[in-house]
Amino acid sequence: MNDLNVKIYADGAVLSDMLSAYESGFVSGFTTNPSLMKKAGVTDYVAFAKDVVEKIPDLPLSFEVFADDFETMEKEAEKIHSFGKNVFIKIPITNTKGESSIPLIKKLEDKGYSLNVTAILTIKQVEETVAALNPDVENIVSVFAGRIADTGVDPIPYMKKSVEICKTKKGANLLWASSRELFNVYEADRLGVDIITCTPEIISKLKKVGTPLEQLSLDTVKGFNKDIQTLGYSIL
Repeated sequence: MNDLNVKIYADGAVLSDMLSAYESGFVSGFTTNPSLMKKAGVTDYVAFAKDVVEKIPDLPLSFEVFADDFETMEKEAEKIHSFGKNVFIKIPITNTKGESSIPLIKKLEDKGYSLNVTAILTIKQVEETVAALNPDVENIVSVFAGRIADTGVDPIPYMKKSVEICKTKKGANLLWASSRELFNVYEADRLGVDIITCTPEIISKLKKVGTPLEQLSLDTVKGFNKDIQTLGYSIL
């Protein structure tokens, strides 16, 4: 793990999981989104965000706008920006009508706000986003590699091209979003991706890095055997 250059961000909205990841020393930042907050049962967005900022004051934190119209998004962005200096404002690349968020992104960049532009799945979206970013501000360009793979398309060429595009703009940090397995961390690192988000399940697997495959084989059989004993099944 010490040989990796890619930064690992924890993806989730369960505060206990976030703090556990924070204390583990494996992660360099955190991302959240509305779906994760819903799953975690978050009922007060502002209270949750402020609590996270208070408990994790020294690592990047991404909080997403909820509105679907750009005027309200801008007001929400102002509010999120006020949460703390380590906060990135997540702006989806489009609204639900398919209207581009680029004009809003430009406005927020002119104010010097750090953004995490999210839900990006095409090279055109990467190009438009990077072109709109302020080179004097640290920003995140989140490409959903895992969702690209879910369509049966190899995400590697997309991420490779995205690395090239982000390198043309100072402060544009490429993030591999929606990772599906631990090996994605190594794929992202090999390509020169700046950041990868990982779920608590993937982060927990970091402890297995370097485990000899013979040992993992034995541990797997022991796990099967433990479940067999618990089930109490009989074949004969």
